[in-house]
Amino acid sequence: MKVSFKVVATVAALSLAACSGESDEEKKSDTGSNSAESAETQSETVAEQKAEKAAAPQTDEQKVSETMSEREAFRAENLAYLEENAQKDGVQVTESGLQYRVIESGEGKSPSADDYVTVHYAGRFIDGNEFDSSHKRGEPATFPVGRVIPGWVEGIQMMSVGDKWELTIPSDLGYGEGGAGGVIPGNATLVFEVELLDVMTLEKAQKKAEEQMEAHKAEQLAWLEENAKNDGVVTLDSGLQYRVIEEGEGTSPEATSMVTVHYKGTMIDGTQFDSSYDRGQPASFPLDGVIKGWTEGVQLMKEGAKYEFYIPYDLAYGERGSRSIPPYSTLIFIVELVSVDS
Repeated sequence: MKVSFKVVATVAALSLAACSGESDEEKKSDTGSNSAESAETQSETVAEQKAEKAAAPQTDEQKVSETMSEREAFRAENLAYLEENAQKDGVQVTESGLQYRVIESGEGKSPSADDYVTVHYAGRFIDGNEFDSSHKRGEPATFPVGRVIPGWVEGIQMMSVGDKWELTIPSDLGYGEGGAGGVIPGNATLVFEVELLDVMTLEKAQKKAEEQMEAHKAEQLAWLEENAKNDGVVTLDSGLQYRVIEEGEGTSPEATSMVTVHYKGTMIDGTQFDSSYDRGQPASFPLDGVIKGWTEGVQLMKEGAKYEFYIPYDLAYGERGSRSIPPYSTLIFIVELVSVDS
């Protein structure tokens, strides 16, 4: 992460400045015929010190001190950014410390903390490194205004539908000293470009979500219906579909077998959500400990086989979905049965 590199560089520069303690008289004495010898001696001494430092393991106290120094340098850098940004043309600062700049003005409704909103947004750190974007996901986000970080709660309520603003959020209005999820460092200033697309009541948001879910479900089922007509695709009584890419010659597993496989999982639009190939090693698991479509489908295979499975939602993650799988999703897996282990 670029942020970490900047922190280290800042700490190193501060350390070098602090170690420079020669007086003016001592500096002046290193002149004339002694200067070359002195420089060579200093170079050797510095090299020896570096070697000794590298060889000596850090104590816990040294590690804690170094970490604290990095955090303080990062915090200072982010506060300095806020101070400088506040002086830019068009930037407004609220009493809380939130900074905003109007990029485009709309004329629609402004939300309250109880409303739901739909927005497009992109979030970045002060060095420009982007950490989140609804644009890259290809769809806007809908959420309750009152249940996001304080900087968003305040900023969104000042906007009108059609507005596009830049929100610069101090860490105490963002994720604070603790950061978030290993993605947002502690004390990070966050910069968001936010476009307010819609404002809804809870009832309207629920109705819209239900309509979108029904449309998604219909799309998934229609895709399976069309896929079943493709050459080489076999549909089982359960609704599971599969296509043989390569046949194997080894053992076939039973429902309770332990198997080792290589696989890749995608949505019907081609979006990949999991891959053992990307991780560089196959996965091993009991066949009755996975989704129904896998339990049924892999039993059809022999060691060395490679199949493509098309798994309806009721044989996958169902009406609820999972963390990375939306509800009612049809899943496509390419599966290579490496071995039947038991």
